[in-house]
Amino acid sequence: MNTARVSEAGKPRMHAASLAAGLIVMAVGTVYPFIMTNRAGDADHTLATLLFWAMSAGLVRGVGFIPRHRMWRVLFSGWSCALALVVFGLLRVFR
Repeated sequence: MNTARVSEAGKPRMHAASLAAGLIVMAVGTVYPFIMTNRAGDADHTLATLLFWAMSAGLVRGVGFIPRHRMWRVLFSGWSCALALVVFGLLRVFR
């Protein structure tokens, strides 16, 4: 077992930064759904997908769950949450 991902007791740890990111994305998307629209006001599915991916990854990793399969572990990691948010921000600004 990789000790970098688990606490001394052998249980996965919560990851506060990922959990906070997931909760903030969830709250902002609920209160201000227009963040997922393009300049014409139409739904932008790419932006929505990136935000939902960031939210999902943040919540999954934030509560301490670490999937066993490598693909899911990568998709739901704190790094993928950050990557999705950065790509979202870049697309939002430059589109």
